[in-house]
Formats: sequence, structure tokens, C-alpha cells
Amino acid sequence: MTLPYCQEQIVPLPSFLRAWTVESKRPGKLLRNNKQQLNPHELLLRVQMGIPGERDYYDSTDLVWDISKECTTWALRQRVASHYCLPVDKIEIAKYFPEKFEWLPISSWTQQISKRKRKKKQESLQSAPYHLKDGDIIGVKNLLLDDSKDFSTVRDDVGKEKQRQLALEKKKSRQAERLQNHVFSEEKLSVKHRKPEVALSINVGIFR
Repeated sequence: MTLPYCQEQIVPLPSFLRAWTVESKRPGKLLRNNKQQLNPHELLLRVQMGIPGERDYYDSTDLVWDISKECTTWALRQRVASHYCLPVDKIEIAKYFPEKFEWLPISSWTQQISKRKRKKKQESLQSAPYHLKDGDIIGVKNLLLDDSKDFSTVRDDVGKEKQRQLALEKKKSRQAERLQNHVFSEEKLSVKHRKPEVALSINVGIFR
């Protein structure tokens, strides 16, 4: 509460704050305790709406999602649509993987699930490939204003290019190291097989 940032935000009491661990300069695990207002069966996600016509998003907002009944694509779509007061069939959502600068769409509305299949237990979003957890960023597209299915941003393009350049430099470095080791091995082998030098003596007869 004494930090300058908190004073600027006018936080009245510590109970209004949420504490997170920081992993890779980003919020990691949400710290919970016995006095928590968030229950163990609730996920705290960061949802951000895409800006129509732009490859960018409005500021993210916290979304508390009760997963006690189910943690499925259908349930999340309903929760996000309700949060933004939009029809379920007029949104698209995706999870952001910041370490890869990639967005993974969370099902498409075109892949509708029949009522019979919906009764079956669907796979939880907390398992592969989404591994949904507290603090995850969920991008949202309002199809009423923007029919683009591209969730990526310019920042993602820059991040991917940096990763590509870094991977290329590492590859060149490994190739140079392998070449150097090969040359060193060849030189070592050449020295090993070289016969030791022997003094050469020539007897010349005496001619008078």
C-alpha cells in the first residue's frame, strides 16, 4: 500500500488487491488463501476485445469464471459472451501464448456441437492443448463489427521476427562450433598418425 504505483491508483484497502507471482516479467500464479474471495473452482482470466479494423486490443479486464460445473469451450464462450453482452454466435475467442507470440483459437462456432454430443463429457480447457489457468489472456472478436479471424497483433509480428533471428543466430553458432571441432579433430588425427622423425646418416667412403 506504500508503493507509489498503488497511491496513484487510489487503492483504498489491501482487500481490493490481488497478489500474483511474476514469471517471465508477466503475472504468473494467483496467490490464494483461506480468506480469499475467489473460490478454488473459479478461474481469473484476462479478456480483451479486439479493436475493429485494427490488429490491436482494448485494455484487458478481469473475468471470473466459475468452472465448478464444467470447463469446456461451450461454457467459456457463454461466459465471455455474457460478459460483453453479445450473442454467443457473434464472438470468436482465442488463448494467447505470450512466450510464442501466438494465439490459439478456442473452437470455432462453425464447429457446432449437437445436443446429443454436448451431453457427453467434453475435454476440459485446463488440459492440452489450452492448459487454461489463472491470468491467461483471452482475445475476443466481435463478429458484429469485425469478421476478421486474425487474432495476431503487430507486436506479435515483431516478437516472432526477433525469435526467428535469434534461432538463426544460434543455428549459425552451432554450425561454426561443429566446423571448428571437426577441423580440430582432423588436425589432432593428422598429428597422431605422423611418423616420428628419424636421424638420417650416410656413410661416404674415403677417396684419395
